[in-house]
Amino acid sequence: MFYDLARKVLFATDPEVAHELSMEGLLMAHRLGATRLLCKARSQPLFCMGLEFPNPVGVAPGLDKNGDYFEALGGLGFGFVEIGTVTPRPQPGNPKPRVFRLTEAQAMINRLGFNNKGVDHLVRQVKKRQFKGVLGINIGKNFDTPNENAVDDYLHCFEKVYPHADYITVNISSPNTKNLRDLQGEEELNKLLGRINAKREELADACGQRVPIALKVAPDLEDDALPAIAQTVDHHGFDAVIATNTTISREAVKGMKHSAEAGGLSGAPLKAKADHVLAALRKLLPKEIAMIGVGGITTGQDAVDKLDLGADLVQFYTGMVYRGPDLLNECLQEIAKRGHQ
Repeated sequence: MFYDLARKVLFATDPEVAHELSMEGLLMAHRLGATRLLCKARSQPLFCMGLEFPNPVGVAPGLDKNGDYFEALGGLGFGFVEIGTVTPRPQPGNPKPRVFRLTEAQAMINRLGFNNKGVDHLVRQVKKRQFKGVLGINIGKNFDTPNENAVDDYLHCFEKVYPHADYITVNISSPNTKNLRDLQGEEELNKLLGRINAKREELADACGQRVPIALKVAPDLEDDALPAIAQTVDHHGFDAVIATNTTISREAVKGMKHSAEAGGLSGAPLKAKADHVLAALRKLLPKEIAMIGVGGITTGQDAVDKLDLGADLVQFYTGMVYRGPDLLNECLQEIAKRGHQ
């Protein structure tokens, strides 16, 4: 009820301004101890990637790019929060306007372009952590780093965040950094994942802990590209695949206001494509490699659908914009019912 009223005000403003207002409001509420009033989450613990999650529902990256709000998001009752995408150097992202609501479809288009304050800022924030749930950190490359040098950016971020992350996500699937998705090609992916896993082994010895690594993939991959991705992930010892990022397809929103804007489409229209890639990769990957389902969750049943397709955990972002904290509670309720069926 409260968020329904707040949403009317937020949706009357620019989407980026609304995001900043809502996150600052959430932070203030958390500091006052009010987020626990919104939290109806019951404990649904599970083990995944060698980690214990309080429950299987998490925040997708993007809501908190810089580690400024993860404590407040965790206070709502999420089992895990993934922050980022973070790059080695701060960068402003693409020119504004760059976020558009497609309200009739419960969707958004963004072309933010990894706008963030840089990895050093994020690490400073995470060092102050009190959040008891699982914290993931999503890493990327700077927009002006050519793909032939991309591995250096990923390794820089990986090494910086390694001591502070419960798991690390390698993001090569955003459509908003030029040529980034080319890193999903077999040769490029093999090189990148091999170097990152080698760095993990080095850091595991130095830090005394082996941090799990996830790979986030696009929903626009052709089916014949998926076996090579699955094989490469398995070969290099990655612990999870996140399916999926936003889509460049506009088939599901054709003719709607803002549908022609460049960028990644998220929200309800993404669900079918994301679910397809999730199900296909689950069949190709060994069972010990976890799957995190994200894309198109706007109801509790959507979360259950992803679990039924083989996801171990689920995340959402755009659904939070449209539904607020009620979506988390609904997801947890529906997942609990599934467990008793």
